[in-house]
Amino acid sequence: MSVTGASAVLTVPHRRSRLADELSELGVARGGVLMVHASMRATGAVSGGVRAVTGALRDAIGADGTLVVPSFTPENSDTSPHYRERVRGLSAPAREALRASMPPFDRATSAAPSMGRFSEAVRQTPGAARSGHPQTSFTALGPLAEKLVAHHRPDCHLGEDSPLACLYDVQAQVLLLGTGFDSCTAFHLGEYRVPDPPRRSYRCVVTTGGRRHWWEYEDVALDDSDFAALGAEFERTADGTAVRTGTVGSATARLFRFTDAVDFATRRLPSYRAARP
Repeated sequence: MSVTGASAVLTVPHRRSRLADELSELGVARGGVLMVHASMRATGAVSGGVRAVTGALRDAIGADGTLVVPSFTPENSDTSPHYRERVRGLSAPAREALRASMPPFDRATSAAPSMGRFSEAVRQTPGAARSGHPQTSFTALGPLAEKLVAHHRPDCHLGEDSPLACLYDVQAQVLLLGTGFDSCTAFHLGEYRVPDPPRRSYRCVVTTGGRRHWWEYEDVALDDSDFAALGAEFERTADGTAVRTGTVGSATARLFRFTDAVDFATRRLPSYRAARP
């Protein structure tokens, strides 16, 4: 309850049933596959908290639907922007101490705090299945969960040997719940599908045979710096019908087809990248 002067305004929390109705009105398909990026802060106060939001999404897709979220772990890599931010201003010994303390990836236990409370709630839900990539794993709940995350090659972040390619094949939907296109993971699959994408080296901590060690591999150079602009253009395609926009809880929600987003990114990313200095 917030108070201004002598008056008091009561904020009524959103309820699970109403959230589910709003998701259905937006166009979330029952029985389908839905990939979600969500901000709990933007969604607002919800009776039952993050578990109620997860429940509302599962109510909207129904018992035959499958929910998918990113469970990325940049915390176990020293080649990630997350790491570079953590070591900014640290001395060389302090950086080495940090590297030595970084835990190896474990698909069953490794938390994904940078993905937010909603993704973490899905990851910790009984029955959830998680892919095995040590940096860019995905978690799924529902009948297709195991199938969608079963094949995630360790040296393929977000390409043809990742759950993103499976989401494309099953014609999933994407929901941005209170988040922007700068977090639209579907666009990354487009990066793999452009001709001759640039590549780079990545490094992270893993466990092999019970032994912690650093592992280095090469993959496509991921870059989301132009995703916000790409998403703004995507919203204008098909006379503005490619993306359905509405309100879910207190958040602006955007819903679109996974295939549409990937195909658009594949066509347009070369122009965005070529225009750079």
